[in-house]
Amino acid sequence: MYKANDDRYKNMQYRRCGRSGLKLSALSLGMWHNFGSRDNYDNMADMVKAAFDGGITHFDLANNYGPYPGSAEENFGRILKNELSPYRDEIIISTKAGYEMWDGPYGNWGSRKYLVSSLDQSLRRMGLDYVDIFYHHRPDPETPMEETAAALDYIVRSGKALYAGISNYSPEQTKKMAGIMRRMGTPLVIHQMRYNMYDRLFEGRLENVLSYEGIGSIAFCPLAQGLLTDKYLKGIPEGSRATKSVFLTPDKIKDEQLKKTAALNELAKERGQSLAQMAVAWNLRGGLTSVIIGASRASQIVENIKALDNMKFSDDELNKIEEILK
Repeated sequence: MYKANDDRYKNMQYRRCGRSGLKLSALSLGMWHNFGSRDNYDNMADMVKAAFDGGITHFDLANNYGPYPGSAEENFGRILKNELSPYRDEIIISTKAGYEMWDGPYGNWGSRKYLVSSLDQSLRRMGLDYVDIFYHHRPDPETPMEETAAALDYIVRSGKALYAGISNYSPEQTKKMAGIMRRMGTPLVIHQMRYNMYDRLFEGRLENVLSYEGIGSIAFCPLAQGLLTDKYLKGIPEGSRATKSVFLTPDKIKDEQLKKTAALNELAKERGQSLAQMAVAWNLRGGLTSVIIGASRASQIVENIKALDNMKFSDDELNKIEEILK
């Protein structure tokens, strides 16, 4: 049985999630990629243990993560049972529902039928009585928001989740959902969105709404699927995400963007960091609760955690980053 590092909490930051009592590790481990049925179990277990040993307590999943859909939850359930079962109360486990999961009219979007059924399936796959955070993964243009909110309220009151969150909602949708949930007595605790140096939609209206409503924020894709690393500066390596993902294909890696990445990489070197570490630190420079990192091996997680060793940016560095990104 795995024994966790005794010093795991020494260097990690833990940030309050909005106005709730919940704190999240500044870095969270996401299982969108590399935890599916095609992936090696021992490597997956090593990544989870490296994360926990480094103070990462939040593990982020969704019902459709794989491939095949659901296999990431199954694999995490195995790891939890085989390696981390003594530490369940030290861990925050989140999952989501909102994208297509099974055939027919009840396996997608935001109805009460889909959300409750999906979470029941997720709990069975992971061997859990409850998850800590359950998200609605995307807004549903056809289901009344009140129905989706009532489903989240029921899920929390039933004990199947401790907290409710949303993901990929616009500022206006977030404000409306926050008001409905607050009136029900189960306030939204967290909003998950894409955010990195190249994707800046969080800044401005959404950030202001979350601050006003007291909702925490967590960003996925802080490294822009690897574009904010030095991985693609000399071409596309075999086996990299760009060779096997529909979300980052070779045609999306443009020369102009690579020039910006190269310039950012030079600035990171001046700071004594890798570009990945600087990108994570940049994401955490403001009011974000946490940043979700992905990985294909344990060493990447260890290196990303080192971003916390150098979190400060001078005004000159921030201005230089903005100049590069123009």
